[in-house]
Amino acid sequence: MSPLRIGVLISGSGSNLQALIDAIHKQEIHGEIVVVLSNKKEAYGLQRAKNHQISAEYVDSRVYQGDHYHERIMTILQEKQVDLVVLAGYLKMIHPDMIAAYPNGIINIHPSLIPSFCGKGYYGMKVHEEAIAYGVKVSGATVHFVDEKPDHGPVILQETVPVLWEDTPESLQEKVLKIEHQLLPQAVALFSQKRIEVVGRRVKIKEGS
Repeated sequence: MSPLRIGVLISGSGSNLQALIDAIHKQEIHGEIVVVLSNKKEAYGLQRAKNHQISAEYVDSRVYQGDHYHERIMTILQEKQVDLVVLAGYLKMIHPDMIAAYPNGIINIHPSLIPSFCGKGYYGMKVHEEAIAYGVKVSGATVHFVDEKPDHGPVILQETVPVLWEDTPESLQEKVLKIEHQLLPQAVALFSQKRIEVVGRRVKIKEGS
């Protein structure tokens, strides 16, 4: 079986990208990251990619405006023959054409237990601020397939962390991030092993060989 060709989209520091790179180096994922793309020029994730000799590119929305931006992203992914697109802290909506081109082939990591504290506007520290304000006793992270609505596609994996009385948004974010760094590589590994089956909105994890 050929290694999975992975494209990663980022907007920030790329800590989840690093978790994927580390998992590939440990041979936990049968695949390789062939390109990292960012909509933010200053995103440190681009440097992380370059540190590991991975092709990395900033796609400037001032140069590629409107639909041309998404067309540029698609062109690069297709040129690199990407099999799986991973959103690792990517803060732009995915164009419907791209979703159509990669059916159940785009996954996202979100820092809550979807369908709680998710959707439009729920990213970064706001997710954890809302979880604490609501008074939930557990939060966590979710890896899911991407569809036309934000944080809406079928759930692949979830894991919880306790929300303690003394937690702050910052401390909760730190706990959830540790879970993210485990879940995202695990989901990509399952995808690379062809062990994920989607039936309606439900995801079945098939037994390994």
